[in-house]
Amino acid sequence: MDKKIRVLVAKPGLDGHDRGAKIVARALRDAGMEVIYTGLHQTPDMIIQTAIQEDVDVIGLSLLSGAHMTLFRDITDKLRENDMEDILVVGGGIIPEEDVPRLNEAGVRGIFGPGATLDDIIRFIKENVKR
Repeated sequence: MDKKIRVLVAKPGLDGHDRGAKIVARALRDAGMEVIYTGLHQTPDMIIQTAIQEDVDVIGLSLLSGAHMTLFRDITDKLRENDMEDILVVGGGIIPEEDVPRLNEAGVRGIFGPGATLDDIIRFIKENVKR
């Protein structure tokens, strides 16, 4: 039996809107993944500690506040510091197209902004989780 993909859905920073993150979390669960949702106002350290404790395959970051360049990069830096680069990092929210290449360079492998479908996110995760 295949092990289920474990996804941590996290809301870093001071962004107080989590409806989209909850919708994505439910869709991933309905697609057969195990989902851990951190809740609002998580620091990068809190997210990394939860990823370690839960032994996740994916960290999904949701951010609408505009602090994605700092917070997403802090998280991918901390993954590298902890030899956890095998965890797939994806991000969603309001992220300008011009920031996507720099986020990819930092280690965020998938960016899903307005218009991305739940099927797009599910497919990307299933195709990119290393087993």
